[in-house]
Amino acid sequence: MSNFVFVLDTNFQPLDPVPPGQARRLLNQGKAAIYRRYPFAIILKHAVPSQKTQPHQLKIDPGSKVTGLAIVQGSKVIWGAQLTHRRQQIKNDLESRRAIRRHRRNRKTRYRKPRFLNRTRKAGWLPPSLRSLVENVLTWVMRLRRYVPITGISQELVKFDTQKLQNPEISGIEYQQGELAGYEIREYLLHKWGRKCAYCGNQNVPLEVEHIQPKSRGGSERVSNLTIACHQCNQAKGNQDIQDFLAQKPDVLSRIAKLAKRPLKDAAAVNATRFALLNRLKQTCLPVETGTGGRTKYNRTVLGLPKTHCLDAACVGVVESLQVLTSNPLLIVAKGWGNRQMCTPNKYGFPTKHRTRCKTFFGFQTGDMVQATLPAGKFAGTHVGRLVVRKSGVFELISPRGKVSPVRHKYCKAIHRNDGYMYGFSTFVQQFGDA
Repeated sequence: MSNFVFVLDTNFQPLDPVPPGQARRLLNQGKAAIYRRYPFAIILKHAVPSQKTQPHQLKIDPGSKVTGLAIVQGSKVIWGAQLTHRRQQIKNDLESRRAIRRHRRNRKTRYRKPRFLNRTRKAGWLPPSLRSLVENVLTWVMRLRRYVPITGISQELVKFDTQKLQNPEISGIEYQQGELAGYEIREYLLHKWGRKCAYCGNQNVPLEVEHIQPKSRGGSERVSNLTIACHQCNQAKGNQDIQDFLAQKPDVLSRIAKLAKRPLKDAAAVNATRFALLNRLKQTCLPVETGTGGRTKYNRTVLGLPKTHCLDAACVGVVESLQVLTSNPLLIVAKGWGNRQMCTPNKYGFPTKHRTRCKTFFGFQTGDMVQATLPAGKFAGTHVGRLVVRKSGVFELISPRGKVSPVRHKYCKAIHRNDGYMYGFSTFVQQFGDA
């Protein structure tokens, strides 16, 4: 079942969301009109008596790459979404710009005295890549408040102690004792190793925390020496050295060696933005509830729910029971508002071409979600996706099948104007998210 449909009255005030079937009947009977495609919302054409709305809780599961969003009405999960950030893309673009500027300054002002202490940063400063993560979540919090009568917000205030992950011996680990013992480190290992056995690659089987270098051979408790393995592989390895156990599998040995030393940048990103996001959420004047990552996983395990971003968000905070009424979350990918760079350089920093100041061609601009009906050719049929415009009027379309090209402007019909995000209900948004 898909997400519930948001409903607005004639005064643009949010009402309780309704199931898709009820929304379809309102549209067919002419009592409502489509107000917005993503997220899907309708507006009533006739005034209705004032209705008392039910309380709705917006729950957020922040992540360094993907953030889960869920709207819970009582104990019912009626709406879910997965918001993919563009943190790494921003970092790469800034590094590329910095390299080009340094090369240009070296050519033009070779003997200028270097200035590197002439800039100060305000308290609470965040890098642009992390600031975009916070702003993306805040943008969707404010959007959802316009369509749903939200009465509270729940945020997973998870903290990864990177020093304890690297060296647990530096202090006690009493905070991991009790009912939630080991949930934080185990959840981190599951995410790091892709929720599958590091040795045989089995999925959907009970996994155990395993030492890459056995403790009997000098192995430590550091997270870089821990992995996830199924029971059979864990027993087969025993206290063997990793080199001996995987002597016949050099590719697996190489992959484990690389992943074991992977830096903790994702954990550091969550740590750096968790309180910044919390303070911004408090400015909405709504009551904000916080919960730990261990509590979220405990709730999901007790309720027997699968591991997804939106269901993780629904399990944030105090949860007694949940009834999931949606199984098709809205996939959102942050794309930005375009590039303001007027001169396009090559990889060496030399200008190659100049962009036009006009961004709209034949009534469309890059980022619009359109429906293209192609009468003939290799891609004949109807396609829905994100548009990439050209001055010639021959566009490209990012659809579930991949890139559809050429797409002429006369075959396109706009269904959602560019708002800085890309939408979909299938994995094609993740496959072509960087297009």
